[in-house]
Amino acid sequence: MCGLVGAVADRNVVPVLMDALQRLEYRGYDSAGVALLDGGDSVSVQRCVGRVADLARSLRGVSFDGGLGIGHTRWATHGEPAERNAHPHVSRGEVAVVHNGIIENFRELRRELQAAGYEFLSDTDTEVIAHLLHRHMCGGRSLAAALRAASAELRGAYAVAVVAVSEPETLVVTRRGSPLVIGVGDDGHYVASDVTALLPVTARFVFLEEGDIAELSRGEIRIRDIDGETVERPQRQLALSSEDVDKGAYRHYMHKEIHEQPRALADSLQGRSAGESVLEDSLGFRARGLVERIRAVHLVACGTSHHAGLVARYWLEAMTGLPCSVELASEFRYRLPAVPRNCLFVGLSQSGETADTLAALRYAKESGYLSTLAICNVAESSLVREAGLSLLTRAGPELGVASTKAFTTQLSALLLLTALLSRRNGPIASAEAPILRHLAQAPVAVEAVLRLEPQIEKLARQIARHNHALFIGRGPMYPIAQEGALKLKEISYIHAEAYAAGELKHGPLALVDEHMPVIALAPASGCLDKLESNLQEVAARGGRIYAFADRACAMEDGPGMQVICMPEVNELLAPMSYTVALQLLAYHVALVRGTDVDRPRNLAKSVTVE
Repeated sequence: MCGLVGAVADRNVVPVLMDALQRLEYRGYDSAGVALLDGGDSVSVQRCVGRVADLARSLRGVSFDGGLGIGHTRWATHGEPAERNAHPHVSRGEVAVVHNGIIENFRELRRELQAAGYEFLSDTDTEVIAHLLHRHMCGGRSLAAALRAASAELRGAYAVAVVAVSEPETLVVTRRGSPLVIGVGDDGHYVASDVTALLPVTARFVFLEEGDIAELSRGEIRIRDIDGETVERPQRQLALSSEDVDKGAYRHYMHKEIHEQPRALADSLQGRSAGESVLEDSLGFRARGLVERIRAVHLVACGTSHHAGLVARYWLEAMTGLPCSVELASEFRYRLPAVPRNCLFVGLSQSGETADTLAALRYAKESGYLSTLAICNVAESSLVREAGLSLLTRAGPELGVASTKAFTTQLSALLLLTALLSRRNGPIASAEAPILRHLAQAPVAVEAVLRLEPQIEKLARQIARHNHALFIGRGPMYPIAQEGALKLKEISYIHAEAYAAGELKHGPLALVDEHMPVIALAPASGCLDKLESNLQEVAARGGRIYAFADRACAMEDGPGMQVICMPEVNELLAPMSYTVALQLLAYHVALVRGTDVDRPRNLAKSVTVE
């Protein structure tokens, strides 16, 4: 969970590296560093604890430029945030490495290298790569050959970029299990963990496959595959621009991305249906004739994406009659799951590089599933490339660590899947046409919620005074309550929990008093009467209730209760509408408490380690 960048060009690459690191900071931000080859007899390195802005300040007034360099922004896995643990790591002044991922066998390699006379200055797993490369190069290997030899000794998932004093015109990279992309420029070539880092310098990209090793010079890219054979990887022109990943007039990426949801939902639905039918080709050409064979669904994901899967289980089982289970990807492949006949595996991920979800997909491909489907926001991601089918969410770049538009567009994709599967499997007359009619209203429904922001901001000032909160909901609103609690704890650091409202009396009521805000989700549904009874249990114990309620529910402000009247929506759209309200609540609570909304402590956006 780090961001790496590299450049070899006919100009000083330091400004490129620093701008790219700023754009990658969502991937890790406890320390940062850069290394350059500037014609001297050793690698020049500048590192510091803190943000990329701190690194930029440390470079002011320092003579630090060159045409070949690498950079890194770190999210700590091995070793505390400290300058000695910041990347790049250097071996004997001659080889420098930046690395994203985890080396699982670093301890045994470290002992072996120490016995060979190498001194370790950090607590990280990355430093073993630098020393391994140096040792192999001392045996006469080129940098690329040394990286191939070192890769054979490394266990784990990683993306690596390396430079060496002995090859001052060459940048060498490899990836196994972690993302890495090559940017093709007019004046040189670039690498990064994410295309967004390189958009100011190029829109042309080459995506490496597992085990590829690439050598980059100013005028050439040479790639060998995992077997050492020379290969050509296609070059792709992306439609994204640097403006797509800027904040614009917004103070934070998260606020911008919350307000982008109507457009993101509209984009995600465009071209996915014809008349009142979902196009099977929305899942890819391999979906033809496959959908009618599906008899069960397994949804596997992490974090926010897992909550989307929990909502979809209600839809899928109610409207298709197919059994559906929802799994945490981090647990899935360790419990030997039973796979029903003709079961579809669905992996959900915003980035498509989530290590646990990728591992679950790879496990699923060997476990007898009918097929695998990726629901993802990144077309070029490992998840999409490796799954048999894919349904892209088209949310656009999401750089705030707390996911917003990726979640609501995942919900829209899962409703499309539900509609498609209901065509032949529904327990009643097909729900496909009604689902599509309601989905078409999703952008308008979310826009109506965004207009409630001034009211939600006032409510946030009250919630911000507390250090704990409970979220409750019933039916599909229970996982939305879980998502609301996650958002609040992620960016405001308020301890928040979520419960199915009917479970309050089985334990959580013990927590309720005047100091415990209870945030209730009350759309018009068949469970509304039950939810109101649960709220009476809270009120009887002196709890303070903050209800997001459909106007049709006729809930009113009163002693111990404050109500935000939500726009009326069909029950299918309530999860999208209410989650947007909770996103705004979390955002404004975080503003009041003065936290770093886009870069919350201890977290990073793309979780590429187990």
